[in-house]
Amino acid sequence: MTDEWNRPIEAAGLFLRGHTLRTAVPTALIVGTVLCAVNQGATLMSGQATASTFVRLVINYLVPFIVASIGYLGARRAVPPRRPTPGSSGADNR
Repeated sequence: MTDEWNRPIEAAGLFLRGHTLRTAVPTALIVGTVLCAVNQGATLMSGQATASTFVRLVINYLVPFIVASIGYLGARRAVPPRRPTPGSSGADNR
């Protein structure tokens, strides 16, 4: 199976498997741990954590996972080849 996709449903299928996971999980673990330490560290260390603290902990890991996954999949979106405009040679004139 390829990591390229054209339609959002194809991207959703790649979201939780293969290379996407291998790329996003380490990023989420590192960034999420830093976010938890910065955002919830004092609350955890004081022993005053509540249920909402644990929801925030999950979100601190979930957000970088989603961002890393979207970044990985965005770089692998299949782009249809450009058709040359009439009168051009087809070469990229940058």
